[in-house]
Amino acid sequence: MTPVHFSFSSAFILGLTGLALHRTHLLSALLCLEGMMLSLFIALSLWALRLESVIFSTAPMLLLAFSACEASAGLALLVATSRTHGTDRLQNLSLLQC
Repeated sequence: MTPVHFSFSSAFILGLTGLALHRTHLLSALLCLEGMMLSLFIALSLWALRLESVIFSTAPMLLLAFSACEASAGLALLVATSRTHGTDRLQNLSLLQC
């Protein structure tokens, strides 16, 4: 495994473990998701550069667009939950409450 592959896979794994283990605040979960998407974007960009194909050059841009949409939806949910519940702690959120 090359050092480049190791760095991208370790960045993705760190984001995944942060998302799985440290789920106290919604903002920290969103930051872990963004770190995972950033490592995937850089890995896809380098993969498209290595293949030198025009077909694969659009994949990183689509991933970046979906990542921006995911970030905006997550921040909108963060603002909505902090206004209604007063905090962004995930323990206070329940689907059973109206």
